[in-house]
Amino acid sequence: MYRKNIAAAAICLAIFAGGFALAGGVSVIWNLVAFAIVSSGVAAALLLSYPLERIKNAFSVVRNAYMNELETPADLVHALLDMAVQSRINGVLCLEKVGESSGNPFLRNALMFLVDNYKEREIRDILTSEMTFFSLRRSQMERIFLTMARIAPALGVAGSVIGLAGLLTGVGDTGVILKHIPVAFVSTLYGIVLSNLLFSPLAECVHFRTRAELLNHKIIMEGVIAIRKEQNPYKLEKKLVSFLSLGDRNGKADALRALSRRYLKQRQDPLMETELGQIPPPATPLKEVTLARAS
Repeated sequence: MYRKNIAAAAICLAIFAGGFALAGGVSVIWNLVAFAIVSSGVAAALLLSYPLERIKNAFSVVRNAYMNELETPADLVHALLDMAVQSRINGVLCLEKVGESSGNPFLRNALMFLVDNYKEREIRDILTSEMTFFSLRRSQMERIFLTMARIAPALGVAGSVIGLAGLLTGVGDTGVILKHIPVAFVSTLYGIVLSNLLFSPLAECVHFRTRAELLNHKIIMEGVIAIRKEQNPYKLEKKLVSFLSLGDRNGKADALRALSRRYLKQRQDPLMETELGQIPPPATPLKEVTLARAS
């Protein structure tokens, strides 16, 4: 999704820059002195407000948000239903390898708590605490970009004042006046553009990414706790799809039945699974098998 966003944003920025070019050329809006005043002022204010390590982490979060796509809730629900069926057929310990191979740290920790036989209350307390402090850390990073968005326009005005002051010193000298006029007008433009076209969108990106990751964490926590309670996979499916939009809920019941058939047959005849690579549907209806195992 983000790659498509970046491509579309690049086209929009090209049109945006083209508008300036048509208005009089790039040379009219480009002024190194004005840019140096605004950018250095924003950087100085930022360094006086936050530790350097926090600033680096904030930019790392933004880079990861644009470069690495996040798991969708629908994919997580499917994975958790897969784990629920596996644990019901092969036991909870089979999820240890799943956790070790997972690239999601939150899911990996949750599965390790499950395998280590933590109680339901303990799993919920630990994961809830992790989600809370994750949200707090991300809110600090979001505030870094909000601070830059708030400061940039003010420093643009400061650059304009500097340009006007230089202009007044050159009264009667046309060369000095022409030198300082661009600084006076372009500085404000740089402050507004940096604030509204760069810093505010980056802050919103961090906010959106944080909300999306917290939703995934909530799905994982509820799914792992349901597996810990040995909840029936069909009941778990009904619970987890409540996190999804209406369009993403279609086909989850059929996917769960397919998972159950595959793992049941794999347990009955693992050799066939290895040789053929696929499992034919079992003769016994799934509903009867599920009820028999539940009893």
